[in-house]
Amino acid sequence: MAPRQAPTIRQRRFGSELRRLRESLGLSAPRAAELLGTDRTTISNVEAGRFGISEQRLRRLASIYECDDHSLIDALAAMTGGRKPGWWDEYRGKVPPDFLDVAELEHYAQALRTLQTAHIPGLFQTEDHARALFDLFIPALPRLEVELRVAQRLARRTVITKEPPVQYTGLIQEAALRMQAGGRRVAKTQLEFLLKESERDNVTLRVIPFSAGGFPMAGDSVLYVTAETLQLDTVQVDSPTGAVFFDSPAQLTNFRRRLDAAEQVALPAQQSRDAILDIMREL
Repeated sequence: MAPRQAPTIRQRRFGSELRRLRESLGLSAPRAAELLGTDRTTISNVEAGRFGISEQRLRRLASIYECDDHSLIDALAAMTGGRKPGWWDEYRGKVPPDFLDVAELEHYAQALRTLQTAHIPGLFQTEDHARALFDLFIPALPRLEVELRVAQRLARRTVITKEPPVQYTGLIQEAALRMQAGGRRVAKTQLEFLLKESERDNVTLRVIPFSAGGFPMAGDSVLYVTAETLQLDTVQVDSPTGAVFFDSPAQLTNFRRRLDAAEQVALPAQQSRDAILDIMREL
């Protein structure tokens, strides 16, 4: 089997959890390979996401690693076997790889929790708003790439509308609501759409007003992806060079605590809708 040239975030996430299980037992890769009846290279490639593994071998490894967390083992088992292509794969090679990684994480998520301090959450951006944001890039993106990025961003919304839909909680700082990307008309239409989407049963949008003052992660863009089991959660944070992913237990705990603290200063859902409506009326 030829190794994967560019493992997806889901494949890397699977491998990193296996590495954590091995290291928690103090087992070396060569010894794990010996017990599994394979070579060290195979273990290294699986842990890096470059090779897949069968469910049978996964459960054998879990036994070798003395893992008795059946929910984690079952969740990992669901990630084995051949990878099913997702809708995002049609954009492979056309938009940045981390765009596809985020779409894949969202697709398999049990719940999504976000904090946005400068932009409207990507899943709720209108076409014109998204296009206006991509048009701000320096150097300017080619027109075709802008349109591909817009189309891919709009397609991500299926996780909100599919059955069953993902549970979504979004914290939006007031500055993001007042940013008039694309001009007043585009901004007003964007806020109208945001209000409409906030009425979905699976969507909770809460505004952090300027009056709240400082709060943890002010200035950040954070996506917390809840998986089938806590150990497989993943956090994505925007950076000037692209998406950065975190998945260690300590990192996940810290991000949950920070999001909890930010949520403490956010307005309740209905007051948040009222705040969005007030800003929209000012346009």
